[in-house]
Amino acid sequence: MAAKVCILTSIHPPFDGRIFHKEAKTLVKAGYDVVLIAQHNKEEVVGGVRIVPLPKPKNRFERMTGVVWRLFRLALKEKADVYHFHDPELIPVGLVLRLFGKKVIYDVHEDVPKQILTKDWIRSYIVRKIISFIFKGFENLSCSFFNAIIAATPDIAKKFPSQKTMTLRNFSILELIDKTKPININKQKPIIIYAGGLTKIRGIKQIIQAMEFIGEKVELWFLGKWESEEFKKECESLKGWRYTKYLGYAPYGKHYSFIKVANIGVINFLPLPNQQKAMPNKPFEYMACSLPMIMSNFPYWQKIFGECALFANPYDPKDIAEKIFYLLDNLDKAKKLGNNGRRLVEEKYSWEAEQRRLLDIYERVLNK
Repeated sequence: MAAKVCILTSIHPPFDGRIFHKEAKTLVKAGYDVVLIAQHNKEEVVGGVRIVPLPKPKNRFERMTGVVWRLFRLALKEKADVYHFHDPELIPVGLVLRLFGKKVIYDVHEDVPKQILTKDWIRSYIVRKIISFIFKGFENLSCSFFNAIIAATPDIAKKFPSQKTMTLRNFSILELIDKTKPININKQKPIIIYAGGLTKIRGIKQIIQAMEFIGEKVELWFLGKWESEEFKKECESLKGWRYTKYLGYAPYGKHYSFIKVANIGVINFLPLPNQQKAMPNKPFEYMACSLPMIMSNFPYWQKIFGECALFANPYDPKDIAEKIFYLLDNLDKAKKLGNNGRRLVEEKYSWEAEQRRLLDIYERVLNK
């Protein structure tokens, strides 16, 4: 009889790239019985994964209380062999599941103590530092009880006990990218693309401001969900918006159709504590599509992506524009960067290469 896995998230959408398309589907393919409890509007089976729905909360407080309590009760009903949770607010759920004798894996996407320091909704920086310090101690103590910790980056993995922690990087599914066809358009000018969350901390305003220096020579495409309607209006008021096209949100996998017709991919995260050593999925998607990239000039990123990107000060729209101009004026260099990125993905930066780590973790946890 197949081992049963119950994946838990109170924050992420049910078809999240890492949670559903990579981890859950990989486990199904390996023969596991997989249940995903997440915010959704109905119970259904998709890609062999049974989705158990959680209600959408009205606010953060309701999510962290009522929704989490409901998630816990649903999780217990599943009587799974392994519980795999993805959100720091579910640490108490993981601890109680351990008290019930369950095997528990904590999947850490972010350096949460650092992330707390950038939370604008916590008005006082001193209060943020206190909360960050308390959470760090709580997280470290809690992880001593879990059976395994999965970290999204090597830097996050260093925080946890090495004997039970494994890095599982957020690489792209190369097979899915390669079978996706580009959209059919009559392209009039070079396209700069950003596909992802449209938020302040990802430097979206600065990308639009860079278009003021470039003008109508190129077109900037955005794909993704806005942080808020207020931030969207703020961006639409910028002069560079006239050269920008917002294409809405594309479901996971569909966005590759747009990336494949672009000329340059941009990732302009601002240098906040939780971002300077982040390993976002986006650059690997651009690389898989052979796009040269303009990226924030973080030393960590320069070390990893030096063969396939140019680097700019994320706070300086003029610097971003100059790097774009350089790639447009030096097509051989742009092609070389794009080809280098594709080669690196084929050699080592694909989910196909990474997924064995996930299966190793499960074998280890189940055989303990």
